[in-house]
Amino acid sequence: MPKRPSDPLDVVDVDSMLTDEEKAIRATVRQVCDDLVEPHVVEWYEKGELPVARELAKEFGTVGLLGMHLEGYGCAGMSSVDYGLACLELEASDSGIRSLVSVQGSLAMYAIHAFGSEEQKQEWLPRMAAGEAIGCFGLTEPDHGSDPASMRTRARRDGDDWVLDGSKMWITNGSIADVAVVWANAGEEHGGIRGFVVPTDTPGFEAHVIKNKMSLRASVTAELTFRGLRLPADAVLPEAQGLKGPLSCLSEARFGIVWGCLGAARSALEAARRYSVERTQFDRPIAGFQLTQAKLAHMSTELQLGRLLALHLGRRKDSVGLRPEQVSVGKYNNVTKAIEICRTARTILGGNGISGEYPVMRHANNLESVLTYEGTVEMHTLVIGQALTGEAAFR
Repeated sequence: MPKRPSDPLDVVDVDSMLTDEEKAIRATVRQVCDDLVEPHVVEWYEKGELPVARELAKEFGTVGLLGMHLEGYGCAGMSSVDYGLACLELEASDSGIRSLVSVQGSLAMYAIHAFGSEEQKQEWLPRMAAGEAIGCFGLTEPDHGSDPASMRTRARRDGDDWVLDGSKMWITNGSIADVAVVWANAGEEHGGIRGFVVPTDTPGFEAHVIKNKMSLRASVTAELTFRGLRLPADAVLPEAQGLKGPLSCLSEARFGIVWGCLGAARSALEAARRYSVERTQFDRPIAGFQLTQAKLAHMSTELQLGRLLALHLGRRKDSVGLRPEQVSVGKYNNVTKAIEICRTARTILGGNGISGEYPVMRHANNLESVLTYEGTVEMHTLVIGQALTGEAAFR
């Protein structure tokens, strides 16, 4: 008979499906988080700030975490599974920390890597991979989230230049970024939705920190505004025209979320499991009560199923690529199950579940944002529905 797993959260031995190299990468990221994030994240969250974001980026760059799944230009060129495992460990510390890394690598860097000119790649990607330059991604607007085609940010030609006017909302890294990838409607005569590489010291660029957040508090979030922001002709991403460009970037970021949210769930489940063994009521550990075991069994099963789904999608992404609806299945399932795990874990901890001494409520609050960004549950439901029926129900 096989031995019991060394990890009580891995009852079905998902780890046996990972290579030694993948486990080593995971261990490296876990150690980085233990050293740099875990001792401070509760304080950052309580204060609603991430004062060491630039320092963290440099440390993450040193170990190859930024744009780690991209090839060349100083990027590590690792697999999608490697990247997913890294996202899981980062988000096990905090969703805001994973957002810092995924916005840098899967949105800003990926956009330049996939759609930029060689000059744009050479100028920005090596510095971004090293954490010496921070990037952000401007797509969402105050009045246009799920419907980016209706964006109001405009780009017009003025001689050889481009001039941008508009605003973007909920932009991670926005107020600390050195470069912003900004999407704007340039008119049908110029290719519709176009992406622009915008140095943030360009006159007309402003970033305002968004405060009073109840979620993703250990993260830098900003509103961007552009007023007569003038850019040279070569600021446009030459290979991106229409919504296909920004939507493919979102698919990259969503893949990281498929994995990352499981880190938050794992952290909450482990806190609940450990608490249930240590907490005594009615002269016995609450782990010995059937209702508690039912909760733990359900949470554990959903976590393992989520890991299996993430690993399948990662292997497929590395071999043949993923279709958009496959990424939607991953985000839809894993984020909804992760937030359910966190909420259930909170009930096991009782009143202690709302205390900052435990990570459960912090993870649950963070996942409320993860549930919404990079596509709401409703939008991913409709993407899956369209794949099933052939009918688009978005309008």
